[in-house]
Amino acid sequence: MTPTPRGLYAITPDEPDAGRLTDLVARALEGGIDWLQFRVKGGSPSQREDLALRIKGQCDAAGVPLVVNDDVALALAIDAAGVHVGRDDGDPAEIRARIGPARVLGVSCYNDAARARSMLGAADHVGFGSVFASPTKPQAVRAPLRLFALARAMGLPAVAIGGIDRTNARLPIEAGADAVAVISDIFAAPDPARAARELRRIVHDALAARS
Repeated sequence: MTPTPRGLYAITPDEPDAGRLTDLVARALEGGIDWLQFRVKGGSPSQREDLALRIKGQCDAAGVPLVVNDDVALALAIDAAGVHVGRDDGDPAEIRARIGPARVLGVSCYNDAARARSMLGAADHVGFGSVFASPTKPQAVRAPLRLFALARAMGLPAVAIGGIDRTNARLPIEAGADAVAVISDIFAAPDPARAARELRRIVHDALAARS
């Protein structure tokens, strides 16, 4: 069975400076994250691949799976654990055929329970968000917490994203999410290692209380 994100799912900032990003990732890994998504849009394809390979090396050393955002070709090129795609990134069934059964496929479902239901059999997990107001995507639709209970009832693991920080990270988990995706509260923090450590404790405490 393909593993799916559980716990603290960090997402890299869109930082094309390799030295800065690898330092931030090292500090997040030091603090303790469960999964990492590579989400860098800038730079040439070769620069992005080189940077993704460096990040993957860090994740491999820490035993943390790396997922690539949107770019199936890049995920395959660096032998990532999987790929996460949105509404405009292609047919999830076709993407599943490209990446094979062993890689993780996550699909953004925004605030749409019907879209999530249609992913059964193709996606390993879905993402709902923005759960809270997000500094990364301020115009994103808002996703109610009840969607996570609906996903659990369908047997579909779900990740919460959007505006999640140490003040609210437990709420999506209590509602039924399997993981929370976080960018700013880790990578924009003065101490990313401490932020990751505190977030992970909050999330895993909530998961333990729910089980």
